[in-house]
Amino acid sequence: MSNSKLSVATLPRIAFAACVWVFTAVSGVAAADEASNKATVLKAFDAWAAGTGSPYDLLADNVTWTITGNSAASKSYGSRDAFINEVIKPFNARMSVGLKPTIRNMYADGDTVIVFFDAAGTAKDGQPYKNTYAWFLDLDGGRIVKASAFFDSIAFNKLWELPAAGE
Repeated sequence: MSNSKLSVATLPRIAFAACVWVFTAVSGVAAADEASNKATVLKAFDAWAAGTGSPYDLLADNVTWTITGNSAASKSYGSRDAFINEVIKPFNARMSVGLKPTIRNMYADGDTVIVFFDAAGTAKDGQPYKNTYAWFLDLDGGRIVKASAFFDSIAFNKLWELPAAGE
């Protein structure tokens, strides 16, 4: 009978130890995923700054990219093609020197990487274009599946009013 009482009294301790072990194991995996996601995004930003790639290379085909606020491009884009064709290509067509990003800070929380950065280039009219951005990027398997972008819509709209190349 005392063995029975001992095992019943010990059960909560064993269950607690098992929960701690599982939490520690899961936390370690989550931390590794966060570090991997952050490294993936950082590598894409480094390629963008070097002119050899961009974070857009990480977009999943079915990405949802939302530009918040009241800019001329503010809405949700339901695919990589929609976002690239409706925003990135027209944006780049208004630039004579493309944007170069400078990261202020980068954070990771689970599958989300937050990038706070400045970007500058030169518009077709010779004027500098500068803006500050905050992107919230949800990754799955190293691909961006959801993004929310925040930036100065006044600076963006001023550029957007310029004719694109070929207009």
